[in-house]
Parts: sequence; structure tokens; C-alpha cells
Amino acid sequence: MSFKKLLIALYLFVFCFSFAETHEGTAETAKEEAYNPVPFIMHHIADAHNWHLWGEGHNSVGISLPVILWDNGLKVFSSEKFGHEEEKVAEVDGNFYKVHHNKIYSTNAAGDLEMHEGHPTNNEPLDFSITKVVAQMLLAAVILLIIGFASAASYKKSQVPSGIAKFIEPLVVFVRDDIALQNIGSVRYRKYVPYLVTLFLFIWLLNILGLLPGAANTTGNIAFTMVLAVFTLLIVNLSGRKTYWMHMLDPLGKNMPFGGKILIYIILIPVELLGIITKPFALMIRLFANMTAGHIIIMSLISLIFIMKTYLITPVSLGLSLFIYVLEVLVAALQAYIFTMLTALFIGSAVEEPHHDH
Repeated sequence: MSFKKLLIALYLFVFCFSFAETHEGTAETAKEEAYNPVPFIMHHIADAHNWHLWGEGHNSVGISLPVILWDNGLKVFSSEKFGHEEEKVAEVDGNFYKVHHNKIYSTNAAGDLEMHEGHPTNNEPLDFSITKVVAQMLLAAVILLIIGFASAASYKKSQVPSGIAKFIEPLVVFVRDDIALQNIGSVRYRKYVPYLVTLFLFIWLLNILGLLPGAANTTGNIAFTMVLAVFTLLIVNLSGRKTYWMHMLDPLGKNMPFGGKILIYIILIPVELLGIITKPFALMIRLFANMTAGHIIIMSLISLIFIMKTYLITPVSLGLSLFIYVLEVLVAALQAYIFTMLTALFIGSAVEEPHHDH
């Protein structure tokens, strides 16, 4: 067995052990009620104001993250005030706050929430907190900066890459030649290479970090993928040349008289303009759905042990989980490639040279 496979198997063993320890009461009450894995799965893939690593209750180990609120002034405090399970009421400067479904609401000292159709109607202050997803995103950015500076230092010593540069150079060349050059064209591809390389490495690194025990599911957070999609939307449309916009506003060209095509324009122009939004929207949903699905499948397979109320299913559950986990390592790189490739393709369609008939 290779070292990587051994690490993955060890992770699944430790995870199953901690999962069983967390739900030790399930076996005792199995006859009374069926085990529901949904809360545990949703807790795993959701964001939070503290970074829980392992354990439960007073035995839990985690990292308290800064909570930053704007509620008639700036309120900054540690998420430790909410407790390990975010069940406590936090008091800050005479104001009281409580977390409900990962959102912070203003409450009274007792933490009462006024509910209407299942949703709190309490005042919701502006939340600029460093959540678990944001913290992991910042961690990935720091790692990329360290890798970048280390690679640059390597090239200052010698043009022959050494150390981490030996790993990074093939990736940069791959993005430059096989993604940027092939989809944008040889005339204008160079100025987009830095963005595409950063995008590819950032998504890939976050996908890999999300597979580690206790990590956040950053690329499975739709707010994160939406921001990346907005970046693509802005870059594509701000880079659009005259031919790109003329294709949007005059898709039939000048060969047909305006009077004969006005009815067609009523349909075609809105469709073309809608395409500006739908392309990055598809990027957002694709990355979010694929990365979230992988986590849900692994958690669901582990939960089979408790749903079927027997440890005899453990070999099947672990075997399938290990298979999906290894597949997720491939998907981590594949989704980074697809997002970057489609971004380059959209940029290429916006900056392509006009075609002339011969």
C-alpha cells in the first residue's frame, strides 16, 4: 500500500471512530427512533463562526474566530462567546447576539428569537466575520504566497527550477500553453496567464484542503463560487472587443436590412445579453455542486453504519467511502481545470479577432 493510500485509510478510520464516539447514544436509542444523518452532514458542509476540529461538548477542540458586526457601531469579539456549539448568547457592550443556522441575530439576554414561518424576525446586524470558510480561504492565499515567493527565490539562484519550483513550473506551463494559449489565442493570451494560473492553483488548493479532517468546505460554499464567477464576468466583459459587443447587439450582421430583422432582434438580443449572466452562473453552480456532492456522498456512506444499526456494514461503508475519497482527489484537480478552462474560453470569445471572408 502506498503512503497516500495509507493516509487516506487512516483518515477514514479516525473519522469513523470520532463519528461513532460523537453518536454513542444512537445505539442505545436505536429501537426508539431511526438515526437521521442530515443534521450531521449539513453541519459538516455548512459554514460556522468557529473552526471545530474534533470532539464534542467540553471535550471539543477548535479555533475561535473573530466575529465582526456592524450594529449601530462596530462590534468585534471572539466566537468563543457563542460556545463550542454556538448555543450560547453573546453579550457585547450591553447588546446580545445569538447564532441561528449560521446567522447572527440581535436578541434579549435570554436569547429569545421571534419566529415567523420558521425564520427569525429579529434584527440581523451586518456580519463581516472571519468564518471557517473565510479563514481557510485566507490560509490558502498565504500558502500560495509562500509558494510563489519560494519559487521566485529559486529562479533567482538558477534558471533550473529546484525545490517547490520543480512542482509549480509544469503547472504554470500547463495553464499557459494548454488553457490560455489554446482558448484565448496567441495574440492576447499572455496578459491573462497570471489570473488563470492563480485561479487554477487557488481552486485546486482549496479543494485539496477541503478533503483534510476538520477542514472547511470552501469551494462547496456558493458565496465563494459566486465571487469567482463575478470575477470572470467582469474580466470577460471588460475585455470585450468591438466585435464581441457587435455580436451581442447586432447578431445578424449588416447583410439583412434593419426592417426585416427587427422582429428577430426582439428575441435574439435579450438571449445574447442573458448569455452574459448564464455563463458565469454555470461556473458558479458547477463548482459548488460537484464539491458539495462529494462531501455529502462520503458522509452518507459513513452514516450507513448507524442507519442500518449494525457494524457488519462497516467494510462496505468504508470501502465505498475510500473509493469516493480517492475519486474526490481527482475531482479536486478536475474541477479546478474545468473552471479555469471555461474562464479562458469565455475570455477568448470576448477578445477574438474579427473574421474576414476571403
